[in-house]
Amino acid sequence: MTASMDPAQIAALQIEDDRTGLSIETLRRALADNLFYIQGKYPEIATKNDFYMALAYTVRDRLLKRWISTTKAYVKKNVKIVCYLSAEFLLGPHLANNLINLGIYEQIRKAVEESGLNLEELIEQEEEPGLGNGGLGRLAACYMDSLSSLEIPAIGYGIRYEFGIFDQEIHNGWQAEITDKWLQWGNPWEIHRPELGYNVKLGGHTESYTDEHGNYRVRWIPDQIIKGIAYDTPILGYQVNTANILRLWKAEAPESFDFQAFNIGDYYGAVNKKVVSENISKVLYPNDEQVQGKQLRLEQQYFFVSCSLQNMIRIHQDHGNSLETFHENFAAQLNDTHPAIGVAELMRLLVDEHHIDWDKAWDITQKTFGYTNHTLLPEALEKWSIKLFGTILPRHLEIIYEINRRFLDQVRLKYPHDVAKIARLSLIDETGDRYVRMANLACAGSHAINGVAALHTELLKQTVLRDFYEFSPEKFSNKTNGVTPRRWIVLSNPGLTSLISSKIGDNWINHLEDLRQLERFVEDADFRQQWRQIKLETKRNLAKYIQKKTGVVVNPESLFDIQVKRIHEYKRQHLNVLHIITLYNRIKHNPDCEIVPRTFIFGGKAAPGYYMAKLIIKFINSVAEVVNADPDVRDRLKVVFLPDYNVTLGQRVYPAADLSEQISTAGLEASGTGNMKFSMNGALTIGTLDGANVEIREEVGEENFFLFGLRTEEVYALKARGYNPWDYYNSNPQLKEVIDLIASGIFSHGDTGLFRPLLDSLLYHDPFILLADYQSYIDCQERVSQAYRDQDNWTRMSIVNVARMGKFSSDRSIREYCQDIWNVEPVAIELEEYVQSKAGLKV
Repeated sequence: MTASMDPAQIAALQIEDDRTGLSIETLRRALADNLFYIQGKYPEIATKNDFYMALAYTVRDRLLKRWISTTKAYVKKNVKIVCYLSAEFLLGPHLANNLINLGIYEQIRKAVEESGLNLEELIEQEEEPGLGNGGLGRLAACYMDSLSSLEIPAIGYGIRYEFGIFDQEIHNGWQAEITDKWLQWGNPWEIHRPELGYNVKLGGHTESYTDEHGNYRVRWIPDQIIKGIAYDTPILGYQVNTANILRLWKAEAPESFDFQAFNIGDYYGAVNKKVVSENISKVLYPNDEQVQGKQLRLEQQYFFVSCSLQNMIRIHQDHGNSLETFHENFAAQLNDTHPAIGVAELMRLLVDEHHIDWDKAWDITQKTFGYTNHTLLPEALEKWSIKLFGTILPRHLEIIYEINRRFLDQVRLKYPHDVAKIARLSLIDETGDRYVRMANLACAGSHAINGVAALHTELLKQTVLRDFYEFSPEKFSNKTNGVTPRRWIVLSNPGLTSLISSKIGDNWINHLEDLRQLERFVEDADFRQQWRQIKLETKRNLAKYIQKKTGVVVNPESLFDIQVKRIHEYKRQHLNVLHIITLYNRIKHNPDCEIVPRTFIFGGKAAPGYYMAKLIIKFINSVAEVVNADPDVRDRLKVVFLPDYNVTLGQRVYPAADLSEQISTAGLEASGTGNMKFSMNGALTIGTLDGANVEIREEVGEENFFLFGLRTEEVYALKARGYNPWDYYNSNPQLKEVIDLIASGIFSHGDTGLFRPLLDSLLYHDPFILLADYQSYIDCQERVSQAYRDQDNWTRMSIVNVARMGKFSSDRSIREYCQDIWNVEPVAIELEEYVQSKAGLKV
């Protein structure tokens, strides 16, 4: 301001607030202020983490005004809220994603660079929250992004695991699990809410009594009480003002220190309650092979569900609403069976705590819950032994017995003479040791049941949930999974994003079906060249990362053949390796044979107690060791296992793929979402007709999809006839040579026993029919190689894959849930500007 400025100019001059302003100068000032006042550092002594934290708080400030405006609007309008209950939320790093959704990526980049820092380095500094194991948790994260982007009122409820899924290191080819200390440097995105605490009971016994009105009542006298404390993270939508809540619960002891124990010298006893209580939210998915692990897992599930339902009831009553209208204000979605105990818990809260009549409480409960099933594997449908369940949750066992009694009375009316069907529908498995069936509880206690891909939903109706479908067909629908294009294209693949937007505008980011417009450019040679160049650049970047992390040098011009996902026998990573060995044998027979150069890239974690999955990781690395070192191969084949696969690594891998491996046994993958992320980034798919592969192939066209393998009905028929893997081994010389080479010890330094369990499983059992699908897979891979030789046509196929992926946005999935299951509407948020001069409190 100068003396020469007239009053009108002075009045027109606006000075941006440091917490909300978006000019480069204001952002730089905010960054410096947060380094000084939040981190307590000055630049000369600040660490890279200090600079990251200062930047994160700068961005969070700009989030918070949207969050506050969103919360105020929901309270004022008394809206219906979607409550997404999930044991996992695999969010990925927040910083870059929030920059995209706020629309300030470039402003922040300039502000950071003008401050003498590098934005990419600060983004890489962020520790990824390891709050999920795989697809289930990543789906929950995509759905939270879409709920906010579509302006749907929502709260995500889960557990704030102190230690997330393990960090994976590879030692001598084997997986080693390292503690995931994701919170060690602090988490700037969460807000601790100590005032939001709820008591959770465990163990003990129940007592019945008659209240003053003569009604039969039950009180639960627990052995232990845990306190759940809320930690909130804002989840911002893409270029809207909506910021919903992800509320994660941390377990604490009601009293952290026992002075009486301390005063008599029992120092361990003085803090024991704190230690025992906090174990519940200590680690994601304990190894549940032992009874202690099973108990902790059940306690975890009940803990977060109880906290969440108590919180929902509190919100409802704080708005002045009667609990009889609870289902009109909340739609609670059970993300698989982990939160299914919520059915019994809501009944307990309504009947025991709030004294609502059973029939009315059951009506409220059923209208509140929807259940998403994620598995066709019967062994993956959770069951808890009656003894364990009754010890931890005695009142819930009583409630489940009563739910079951009333439910089976309805079943008998429909099937009076079908004893077997009644037994299958029962919430209690009475065969052998008795168990509580959590999927049955979820089905009985929900008004809607859905699968996550068209094939999956049909197979649910025919197999694991057939009896429930026949009993209540009106409950069933399909909701094919989707993924958010904000993280999986815009953030992960900025080059492709820019090219697409230069041709069709950027409306596609919120309306992915607009990608169809790209088909107009398929025959544009210049466009194809630009497309190829962007893919090559992403491959070069991944090649640099591979060399840095593994020491393996790969050729970016080679076909990048990628399989990244959880390591499991049904996902058949070892079928992929059989193909590698097949190619290796061809080279050994004829070193000058013509082979399209390929780089095989694997990534994924095996469950700590899953020996065969760990052996598959060792198998991949052992084959890589031989193939990569053999001079006959001459770099035509390279095999890489990328350790510690997570969201961050996925953002590097998906854009760089030429070929996406989706090769699970038909009928076993519920949906898959990696298949969608690959296709959205221009990879072509080789796959079976399994999960969402079926719908991807329908969308992109069969000519743009590499299909192989038996179909689901053929798998069932083969097993019904009596599948004998030896028939395939003995009748296929190429397959026999591969199996015999593994057995010889060439990939195990002469140790013929190392991979014997893997070979015995294939030859004597082969539950996932690798040997039956082997030749079809090899033939299909040959078609892949032939197609890759014609780079121009491969690029056409790549463009078409991206153009036809509109269906697989999580926005479409969420719209279907809102319309068919939740009955919720968008709520537009008006942004309330924070004005410092009017910010004084007046309470």
